[in-house]
Amino acid sequence: MSVSQVKNLNRRLENLASEATKELDKVCGNQLWKNFGFEALDGLKDIDRRAIANYYYGQLQTVRELQEVLS
Repeated sequence: MSVSQVKNLNRRLENLASEATKELDKVCGNQLWKNFGFEALDGLKDIDRRAIANYYYGQLQTVRELQEVLS
C-alpha cells in the first residue's frame, strides 16, 4: 500500500470515527458512554436507540482496531 493510500485510509477512518462519536453522543444524550463503554449502551431503555448505539459503537471499535494495525 502506498503512502498516499495509507493517508487516505487514515482520513476515511477518522471520518468514520467522528461520525460514530457524534451519533453515539446524540443517541445517548451525553458523552458518558465514553467513560463506561458498551455497558452504558446496554442501559438504554429504547430498543431502537440501543440498536443504533450498538451499531455505531461497533463501527467505532472497528475503526480503532484498523488504526492500531496501521500505526
